[in-house]
Amino acid sequence: MIAVNSRFLTQRITGVQRFALEISKALTELRDDLVFLSPRGVMYPELAHKLNVQSFGRLKGHLWEQLELPSKLREMDSPLLLNLANTAPLYYTNQIVTIHDLAVFRFPESFSKSFSTFYKFLLPRIARNSRMVLTVSEFSKGEIVNLLGIPAEKIHVIYNAVSENIKCQPVPLEKKEKYILTVSSLDPRKNLGNLVRAFTSSSLKGYKLKIAGAESRVFSKVAFEVKSPDVEFLGYQRDNELSRLYERATLFVYPSLYEGFGIPPLEAMKCGTPVIVSRTASLPEVCGDAALYVGTDVESIKEGMERVLSDKSLMEELIRRGFKRVKGFSWQKSAKKLSSLLDTLCPGRNSLI
Repeated sequence: MIAVNSRFLTQRITGVQRFALEISKALTELRDDLVFLSPRGVMYPELAHKLNVQSFGRLKGHLWEQLELPSKLREMDSPLLLNLANTAPLYYTNQIVTIHDLAVFRFPESFSKSFSTFYKFLLPRIARNSRMVLTVSEFSKGEIVNLLGIPAEKIHVIYNAVSENIKCQPVPLEKKEKYILTVSSLDPRKNLGNLVRAFTSSSLKGYKLKIAGAESRVFSKVAFEVKSPDVEFLGYQRDNELSRLYERATLFVYPSLYEGFGIPPLEAMKCGTPVIVSRTASLPEVCGDAALYVGTDVESIKEGMERVLSDKSLMEELIRRGFKRVKGFSWQKSAKKLSSLLDTLCPGRNSLI
């Protein structure tokens, strides 16, 4: 059997957990040789039941992953371990690790000191000790080569996609609500301060800026002052709530400084909302010609928003291109690629395709 480190089932869903959840579901349609292992305290019991997850141990978090998981694997005759969510046991070598990005190296100030220190120690070691490294974009592959010194031939790109849980009924432009949406964790590298300043200094009267996303103790404090009543922090939103926000928004803006992939712009495209993103990191690779690109400074973001919202034909063209772009990504396609990679490490295993 191939073991899957399912610690992600005990964590709130962000982009990393979304990748792990969706790839796991898609892989089970392709293979019958997977066993999912997790600590106790699973947050998604329905999915855990579908995956037939084995929960065990008394520890949680990193301690479970570093101590109890390797012990369990030794009892199972040390099978190949698939890690999908940035972490893995340090001293288990028969494994595949997934590193989504290297933000802790590029933007250490965005994270708590303890988080940054631990991940700077962990990521290079698990990458070197693993049999294969997965990542979510060609951009992140380049980062892993350049910053960690991992050979390019050891790294394979498995793209993200949009979850089926994002279920939208696209709204015609004339019926959309007058708000601009962004969806992200409240992480300094998401550049929310400049987005807020761009919005409040713009000529966009009658619009609101809605920011969906939760704070996390792993991120350093987002430091900017918001005085405008037209800026709303919505906190963490579930998929059904996100779907409604996406489909009703007039514009989606994502001016991030650094992304390993960036799922929210694709989610907005699926829901028929025009997209503005920064011209940084993986975002051009992901969004292609389906977004308007801006710089990360206040003036560039402001000019981009004003330009799109004043040009209906541009908005319609971005929506049309967005629908086409999002169809190029699918969890099934990504799972098939990963399944083929698993077969190279476990020849003769039980692939269903």
